[in-house]
Amino acid sequence: MSITATELKTNLSKYILLAATEDIYITQYGKVVAKLTSPFEKRVEIAESLLGILPQSKTMEEAREERLREV
Repeated sequence: MSITATELKTNLSKYILLAATEDIYITQYGKVVAKLTSPFEKRVEIAESLLGILPQSKTMEEAREERLREV
């Protein structure tokens, strides 16, 4: 969703609530100047993408050790 800076000022509480479910681009003089987004949305997407990525035979400790060896 894209809104003007004036619209954001007028209805800030509305857009704060909407930002929990979608990104909101704020424009000024026709150009995007900011993005209002949920800080937790990407974390959920990342966690969901990792679900099931570890083989069932591997423990969390083994996976952690393997990851640290690669670094």
